[in-house]
Amino acid sequence: MGENTAWDEVIIPGRFEGQTVIVTGAGSGIGKATALRIAKEGGRVIASDISRPRLEELVAGNQDLDLVPVAGDVSQEPDVAAIVAAAGPTIHALANVAGIMDDFTPIHEVSDAVWERVFRINVEGIMRLTRAVVPRMLDAGYGSIVNITSEAGLRGSAAGVAYTASKHAVIGITKSSAVMYGPLGIRVNAVAPGATITNIEAKFASQLAMQRLGPLMQAVIPKPAQASQLAASITFLLSRDGTNVNGVVLPSDAGWSAI
Repeated sequence: MGENTAWDEVIIPGRFEGQTVIVTGAGSGIGKATALRIAKEGGRVIASDISRPRLEELVAGNQDLDLVPVAGDVSQEPDVAAIVAAAGPTIHALANVAGIMDDFTPIHEVSDAVWERVFRINVEGIMRLTRAVVPRMLDAGYGSIVNITSEAGLRGSAAGVAYTASKHAVIGITKSSAVMYGPLGIRVNAVAPGATITNIEAKFASQLAMQRLGPLMQAVIPKPAQASQLAASITFLLSRDGTNVNGVVLPSDAGWSAI
C-alpha cells in the first residue's frame, strides 16, 4: 500500500528567505535532509547534532548554503544555550528531529538505561530546546515548531515500550503547546514518519518482541521512504504554507497509519 516510487525533490525558491530555523539531528538522515531543504530555499539554518564530524561534513559539502553548525546534546542545558545563542535574537522556526530508537523490549524486560536514554533524547531534548526557543517566538508574535514523533506514537506495534512511550509523549507536548501558543502566533505540529532510510538502528533485544511484532511489521510496513520525502512534509508544516494548521500529527508513512 502506498509504495514509494520515484521521488524528485522540488525546491521552492525563497520559501524560507530571511528566516532563521533551528534543525536538530542535522548531521544525518531526516534532520540532514530537512536542514538542506530549508537552506536551499533561502533559510539560515542552525544545524545541531551530537556528532561534530557529521556537521563538519555537512557544511564542507554545502558551502554555498547558510548552515551554522552547533555540535551538542539537546538534553543538556549548556548545549541548548549554545544552539539558541547561535540563532540570535529572532528564531522563526524549529524542527525537533533528533531522536534515538530503543531495543524493542517490552515493559517487563526494559532496562533503566534504555528507558532513561530514550526519554532523555526523545522527550527531554524536545522539552528543553522548545522551552528555550518559545520566549523569542512570543516576543516576535510568530513561530513554527515541528516535532518528530513516529508511527510508534500512533500505535503499539512499531517499537518497544520506551520508544513507543516517548513518541506518544512527543504528541502530548505538541498538542499542549499548540493549544497554549496558537492564539499568540506560534503553530506547533508533528510529523509521524513510517519506515525511513536513516542511520537509526533498530535491533531486537527481546525474543518476545520479535515473535509478536515481527509478523505484524512484515505484513503492514510499506517500503521505506527517503529522508528527503520526510523533509518535504516537515518543511511544509514549518513554512508559511502551513498556515491555519496547528496541533496536527501528520503521518508521513506511505499509508501505514491507515491500515
